[in-house]
Parts: sequence; C-alpha cells; structure tokens
Amino acid sequence: MNDALRALLAILNDLGLRYFAVGSVASSIHGVARFTNDVDLLVEIDESAVDQIAARAGKAFYVDPDEAKRSIRIGRAFNLLHLATAGKIDIFPIGRDEFHQSELARSAEQEWVVPGQGAIRLPVASAEDTVLSKLRWYKMGGMVSDRQWSDILGVASRVDLHWAYLRQWAPRIGVAELLDRLGAEVGRIRSLPSD
Repeated sequence: MNDALRALLAILNDLGLRYFAVGSVASSIHGVARFTNDVDLLVEIDESAVDQIAARAGKAFYVDPDEAKRSIRIGRAFNLLHLATAGKIDIFPIGRDEFHQSELARSAEQEWVVPGQGAIRLPVASAEDTVLSKLRWYKMGGMVSDRQWSDILGVASRVDLHWAYLRQWAPRIGVAELLDRLGAEVGRIRSLPSD
C-alpha cells in the first residue's frame, strides 16, 4: 500500500493540492493499529484537477476521470486503484463547511508504519477530528459497526483528547449523544485497575 500512496502523494504535492489522511489510517496512528485495504484522503480538489491527476497517474493507477468529476460535483468520494499492488485510495473532496475546514487546519504530518512496507509521512487528521468523523460515520452506518466503534474507542482511550473541542463540534455535526457514550466508556476503561 505504501508504494501506491507514495505515488499518489507525489502527484498531489506536484499539483499543490492540500490533503490529509482520515479513516482507518488516522485511527491506526492515534489509536490501535490495524490492517486496512485502502487509504482515505480528504483532498481540496475540484473537477479541473481530475484530468491532471489522471494524466500524471499514467499507467500506475486506474481512475475514471468522468466518474471522478461526477463524484466531486455531488460531494462524494472517488477512487484510484494502484495496478501493481491493487491498493485502493479513496479521494473525498473537502467540503466548504466549517468542520472540514477545521479538520484541514488542524491536520499535521505524522508517520504511518505499515508492517513489511516501512513508514510513510503524510498529513493526518488530528485525534479529535478522527474521533468526530468516525462518530459521524458510525451514526450514518446505523451504529452497528463494531470495527468503527473499536477504532473510536482505541483513539479515545490512548490519547489525551481535547474534550472541550469535541464538545464544541459534536452537537454541530449531530453526534453529541455518541460523544457522551464514548466519554462514559473511556471513563470506565481508565478507572479499571492496572495489573
């Protein structure tokens, strides 16, 4: 996966597009590392950049430019498939809403270590924004994904989170009740005696 990601990040950097990693990459960095088949990137992108990405991706990636442009128009993700490794990278266009802009401003370069593939440095969503985003995805998925909740709990129980920031944003993005639930679970975990 690192080869695919390095190749795409070089393209994004050459084009001057701002981006940061989210999803399981971010939760693995801030919380509990786990295997992932794909990488999710939020990218400050518009339709005009798609043809440039496709041209630079050449034969290394498969990307459907028409589908990518359509996805950007409706604010949905599109993906690039790295042909040599079958790695999938999902590109989510960064919305103009305040939360996405806050995520971008608070993202910072981190090191992601993939066993057997070494490390790669890239901008990553903050631990707090990772929790908030994953709470939103968890809610949109019907609150049934044990993997999503495990990722969220992994970050919240291992990082000293800025809870005031979380409480500021949670009601604004519709996850205040889930943040309360998370706080209660983290409190129980931290109150357990250690061996």
